[in-house]
Order: sequence, then C-alpha cells, then structure tokens
Amino acid sequence: MKCINQYIVASVAACAVFLLFSCSTPASPSPEPVAPDGGKMRLEFDNVVGDKNLVLNSVTYKNASNEDFVVTKFNYFISNIKLTKSDGSVFTMPQDSSYFLIKEDTKSSQFVTLNNVPFGDYTAAEFMVGVDSLRNTAPIEKRFGVLDPSGSMMDDGMYWAWNSGYIFVKLEGTSSKGNPVNGKFYYHIGLFGGYNEKTVNNTRVVKMNFGELKASVTSGKAPEVHFLVDVLKVFDGPAANITIAGYNSIMGGQPEKSQQIADNYVNMFTLDHIH
Repeated sequence: MKCINQYIVASVAACAVFLLFSCSTPASPSPEPVAPDGGKMRLEFDNVVGDKNLVLNSVTYKNASNEDFVVTKFNYFISNIKLTKSDGSVFTMPQDSSYFLIKEDTKSSQFVTLNNVPFGDYTAAEFMVGVDSLRNTAPIEKRFGVLDPSGSMMDDGMYWAWNSGYIFVKLEGTSSKGNPVNGKFYYHIGLFGGYNEKTVNNTRVVKMNFGELKASVTSGKAPEVHFLVDVLKVFDGPAANITIAGYNSIMGGQPEKSQQIADNYVNMFTLDHIH
C-alpha cells in the first residue's frame, strides 16, 4: 500500500511540473501575413474588321481594294509584354510568363491575365507580335504551354516544323478573288531572322500609350485594358496594299511580301478603353 501511495504522489508531482512548464513557456508567435506587392492586369484582344465585329465563316467583309472575303481563321502570338508606370518605371513580364496565342475561334484566349504586376498606375504597354529568336531556337523543354510544338500547336498549325519556327500571324479565308481552284487565301507570316542562315525578321513591337487613361493595379482592383485588333490592316497599311487577287497565298517562301504584311499588321492594334 505504501508503494502505491508513493507512486501516486510521484505521478501527481510529475503532472504538476509538466503543467507548470506548459503554462510558463510562451507559445511560438504566428508568422505575420505577408502583404502582396503585386496584383493582376487583364489585356483583352478584341478582333474586328473595320467597324464590325469579326465573325468566322459566315460574314462577308470588303477590304480597301473592294474585294469580298470571309475569314475562316485568325490567330496571332503576343509576347514580351512590358508595362510603363506613370513615374516612367517599366515592369517587364517574366519571360516564361509572356507568351500568348490569341485565336478568334477560342474566346478565352482573347483575354490575357498578367499576374504579379506591381501595384501602381500604368500609362503605356508594349508587346511583340510574334515569337522572338531566342525562344524560336530554344531547346524544346524551354518551349511549353502555347509554344509546345508537340502539343496542340500542330493542330492549330502555328509552327513550321521544316523551318523550326513559329507562324506569328495566320489569316485564312475565302474570297471570289482567292485561289481559282478553291476560292481560298492564306497568309502565314513568320520568320525570326534565321538560325543557320539569315532570313527576314517579321517580329514586330507594338507600343501603346494610354493617353489620358490609366490602368491602376491595386490589391482590390485588376484593370482590364481593351484593345481592338483590325483585320483590315493586314491588307491595307503603310507598307503596302495587299490584294487577294494579286496574292492569294503569302508564306515563308515570299519574304519580301511577308515583311510588307508584318509592317502592315503592327498597326492592327488600337486602345479602345480601360476599365
């Protein structure tokens, strides 16, 4: 009985010591939440034909040469995005997060979300139409997402396997002035300057000043910058007036004409509004 009493006393004492230290030892402080230093901005690329909305396969439009045409496909790459703040500082999107394929037949692709954009008021944007030479020639493992040549890229037809390069802008359609056999026209514009041998460089940079408007990125607001993209500028621009009757197909084998179209389509983009 004496042994049992001694055991009980010892157990009670041990519990008391444990409780004493448990109460007197301060709990580890919870880490302070880290406030984000950046937010989101969304760019919308709204494809139009003059003052009309672009509708694939069913609506007939006319270019500056009064040629009728129906658009069946309109795809283009946007990359290397830079944003300028009101104080003149420039935020460059990380390279791996700066390639987007805009497709008229996929509505979601026309909305580009930029993440981790530093808070502030932005007054200008800059982006490339096309894919730069470094990414065109990068190892395959560096080309993922919309740049993956082994994925849906082959279905979308935006990669020239024979030339190891991307098609920057693809415009396809039908016209009474198109190919005499099937009435189609094809403009596939690529070429980044060449790797093993020099080619023309049809990447183009668009610089868009917001004027009196600004896109304010805050913790509670993700502005949307709405661009209009006019297909008519492919045909008619400062470089050349391209007629379907004269050129129902322009691809990599016609570098001079492809360069003229590139000089035209850099003017496709205008700022509509910011909200």
